[in-house]
Amino acid sequence: MNQAAAREETPEKIIRYSELLSEKLSALRLALYPPEARKTLRTFTTLEVAQMLGLSESSIRTIDLSGTGPEPQRLANGRRAFTLAQVNALRAHFAGRRSNAADAAEIMPRRRSGDKLQVIAVSNFKGGSGKTTTSVHLTHYLALQGLRVLAIDLDPQASLTSMFGLQPEFDVGQNETLYAALRYDAERRPMAEVVRKTYFEGIDLVPANLELAEYEHDTPRALATREAGAELFFQRVAAALGEIEDLYDVVVIDCPPQLGFLTLGALFAATGVLVTVHPAMLDVASMSQFLLMAGELMSVIREAGGRLEHDFLKFALTRHDPNDHPQLHVVALLRSLFTDAVLKHPIVETTAIANASIERKSLYEIERTSIGRETLNRALESISAANGEVFDLMKQAWGRK
Repeated sequence: MNQAAAREETPEKIIRYSELLSEKLSALRLALYPPEARKTLRTFTTLEVAQMLGLSESSIRTIDLSGTGPEPQRLANGRRAFTLAQVNALRAHFAGRRSNAADAAEIMPRRRSGDKLQVIAVSNFKGGSGKTTTSVHLTHYLALQGLRVLAIDLDPQASLTSMFGLQPEFDVGQNETLYAALRYDAERRPMAEVVRKTYFEGIDLVPANLELAEYEHDTPRALATREAGAELFFQRVAAALGEIEDLYDVVVIDCPPQLGFLTLGALFAATGVLVTVHPAMLDVASMSQFLLMAGELMSVIREAGGRLEHDFLKFALTRHDPNDHPQLHVVALLRSLFTDAVLKHPIVETTAIANASIERKSLYEIERTSIGRETLNRALESISAANGEVFDLMKQAWGRK
């Protein structure tokens, strides 16, 4: 080590390390997504489209798309490949041919007049509980069902933002996170200005970076100087969503791993809460503390006049190894205590998710040839079953069968 490096103090050393890592990550992104360094969504086969729409493969093969929009891509083997936009066009086409409203809703299950916006907060303050993995797969799953989805990254570590192909320190500038729509000063921006389109048809994103942490520092000062009648801190997330609620069917919020002002705002705005838990005893013990603190803090919000009415509160078992006997005991314990508050389908631990995350992709967007077919199918079956339960809860809230 040279003398200059030896004299470098820890703060400068940490900054230098962060700059080195950021530069390397930027280079890796350019290598993954050239030339514009942005992700794109893969196309879908006729069989996949049929499964997404709940129709027969022959009904997709025989439909004439001429004159109704861009023709699907023809693969080398002569088969058609559909973009998600074309899948949604087919969804609208087939729904329009159904005379029964309930049948049409099965194909085009979007929110209708009178249905409230669904806001799902994915939360826990234990790192590694699978919040971001759960959030990104849920947003992708719901978009593939034809819903209009807003994903909000509320974690300053910005893992969800990275999964959408953005590098927080380069692609997300000052006043471009949800903080911009929550802040207490004259720099506060309309919510519509911080929402971004993504490469994934049907999903918009409010990205994150370290700027979000400012809200945790600003709020105590705002509380100390708050004027009578002014908006309370926990109402600000809900108020921001109220500005754009007509544009979406569902909002998925990836909460930070702490019970701060941001998380409390998300829980107040939510219509449903997913608590992710890895079925290991240390994680469950941590979740116990999370639930205790959350209950106490939400009681304070209620005493301040905040109404907390959730359509559902569910526990999602993540990174579950069905061959791990200690985990099985923990799962049995949780099911005995919380009964049907635990999602029936755990999300299994699989190398498929780890392999997909290297490319910053979910299982729904990874190419079928990237991972062994059986491994991918088992992983997709697991995560789709859990996501399907959440979707059913949303439809119940909308009064659907």
